[in-house]
Amino acid sequence: MTALSVGSRGRVGMLLVTLVIAGAWMAGVAAAQTTEEGTASFYSEKFVGKKTASGEAYDKNGLTAAHKEYAFGTKVKVTNLANGKSEVVTVNDRMSKSNKMLIEVTPAVAQALGFAKAGKAKVKVEPVK
Repeated sequence: MTALSVGSRGRVGMLLVTLVIAGAWMAGVAAAQTTEEGTASFYSEKFVGKKTASGEAYDKNGLTAAHKEYAFGTKVKVTNLANGKSEVVTVNDRMSKSNKMLIEVTPAVAQALGFAKAGKAKVKVEPVK
């Protein structure tokens, strides 16, 4: 009887762990589907030709970006809040959770958004439906 009781607690514990993990994943998915504001920067050219987290080669002239949560292949509109310029990019790389930036774009995107000289800018990021 004691073994059955321990087993039941073990199964309940596993169920709770599963629900917590699924809940955290769903919270991440929900967060990644809303409009966010923060700071954007752009990749160094030293990464040109190296593989991104999605397996694609990094192209400094591509309309791509790295984000902490968006799924690879997700298209997002990045708008520079200082000048209103925007560009639609495809997420093909992952940023570390400790990175303070909201998004990292290619130098071509930074140029199009008008922050290549400054190196970073306050932006709005929203998923394209």
